[in-house]
Formats: sequence, structure tokens, C-alpha cells
Amino acid sequence: MTGVSVMVVDDHPIWRDGVARDLAEHGFDVRATAPDATTAVRIAKTVRPDVILMDLNLGSTSGVNATREITSALPDTRVLVLSASGEHSDVLEAVKAGACGYLVKSASSRELVDAVRRTAAGDPVFTAGLAGLVLGEYRRMAEVPPEGDPPPRLTERETDVLRQVAKGLTARQIAEKLVISHRTVENHVQSTLRKLQLHNRVELARYAIEHGLDRD
Repeated sequence: MTGVSVMVVDDHPIWRDGVARDLAEHGFDVRATAPDATTAVRIAKTVRPDVILMDLNLGSTSGVNATREITSALPDTRVLVLSASGEHSDVLEAVKAGACGYLVKSASSRELVDAVRRTAAGDPVFTAGLAGLVLGEYRRMAEVPPEGDPPPRLTERETDVLRQVAKGLTARQIAEKLVISHRTVENHVQSTLRKLQLHNRVELARYAIEHGLDRD
């Protein structure tokens, strides 16, 4: 994963340093660590990492607030929550704040490394069972039809890819299903994100579900 920069935010120094060391040993560029939300926001705006591993329980200011501020200021930085909590409310709050994924701390080192790699590539990554929770919440929210201007015009292939994103498929799975290259999938995803003025695939999945594309 040479070239992928990361930052680790956690208020427990032993855990924080251990995760940072593990990622560095696997070839990631660990640019910084932070012990609290305020420091995390300040450092993130300076080092601008590709991926931030964010704990939620950070004392006076939660990781959700830090995630919201960071994703608003740095749309190219992806936040992957790494938390001891698997509570559904925590997961949904983190995703609503802009997190691209959610991993519980019981994950193995291999799972963590793979999650950071996939997050850097743009895939939404969730501990088993949590992805369905997020998609289910988006479907519930989509019961009220969106109002306003008509959506931007997408090509037929962009719509095909978007439909698979709504079903929770990864870029590699979409490539296999549509019989196109992984790079072609990524190009369609990025083009669709630009047209819809969205920041990541979690937002893209929500958009697709709100427009009923997961039911086709």
C-alpha cells in the first residue's frame, strides 16, 4: 500500500501506537496520530491523509463530531471508524457524519489492513452485519420520496454501476457482475460522484437507494 497515507485517532496511547505501528509495517504511510478530536481535526487539516482511523469515544468531543468536521473540510479524506462499540446508533451516527465505514476493535490485524486498503480504494467497509443495517436505514429514509430538481443525467453504464452500489457490492464484485474491468468501474463511480456532487460511496449508495435503484 505504498503511497496510501493514514492517520490514527484514539485516546488510548498503547492501542493508538500499536495500530499505527502495524499499519506502517504493512507499507502504509502513517503521517500522524492524535489522542483527541480537537487535535485530530487540527492535524488532519495539515497532513491531509487519505484515510483516518477514527475512534468514537474521545473524551469531551466525540469522534462523530471530528468526523463531521474533517469530512466537511477535507472531502478527499476518507474516515474509517474503528470503535469498541457495535451499537447500531453509533454506526448510523458515524455514517451520517461522513464516515465511509465502520470496523469494531475486535477485528484482526489482517481485517484492519484490508479495511484500510479498501477504504483508500473508495469501498465502504463495515464489520459483518453492519452494512445491512446502514442500507436498511437508507431504505427506511427513502420511503419519503425526495423532492426538488430532477437528478443529473447519468449514462446507461453509470446507472448500471450505481444500481450495483445500491445493492452493497464492492467495486471488484461490480466488475465481475457487469463483465468490465475494475478500473472502468472506478471511472464510472468517480464520474457519477462528480455529477451528483457527492463525496464517497456511502453517500452514493444512499442516493441510489433513495431513488429506488436497489429494487431493480
